[in-house]
Amino acid sequence: MDARFNMFDNEIAMRFFKRFANAGLVIQQSSLPKSTQELVSLRASQINGCGWCIDMHTTEAVAAGESAVRLNLVAAWRESTVFTEAEQAALALAEEGTRLADASQGVSNETWAQVRKHYDDDQIAALVSLVALINAANRIAVIVHQKGGSYQPGMFAAAFD
Repeated sequence: MDARFNMFDNEIAMRFFKRFANAGLVIQQSSLPKSTQELVSLRASQINGCGWCIDMHTTEAVAAGESAVRLNLVAAWRESTVFTEAEQAALALAEEGTRLADASQGVSNETWAQVRKHYDDDQIAALVSLVALINAANRIAVIVHQKGGSYQPGMFAAAFD
């Protein structure tokens, strides 16, 4: 199935993406560890079935030195030994923040307590913003059927300057 619409070929979409990228830059420049950012983005993208975003975040994580073992185990992080307690808290937040409709409470108090235990206020602001941003990106890509498989590390860096 081909993409329904080429968002990268549309002036309004590109203007939006530049602002979207600027929001992402705030998160990237935060003290939230880059590996955590990619793991959270990957997990939300897996839940949302976004092939484009899964491709992007696994490719960027590999380029940044992330191991194949950890990337392969993100979907089963609870049954894995390769993630720190802090990463587990971030992954739980990503899942609960992505699956809001699945639970009346949204993010549980237990998950929030673990996030507070492992991250400072700036990192929490970045983490919450990241979960919101990746979910928005997933929705855009899934709606237009943007397919994964062609992403190259850093391919949007120059386009959104």
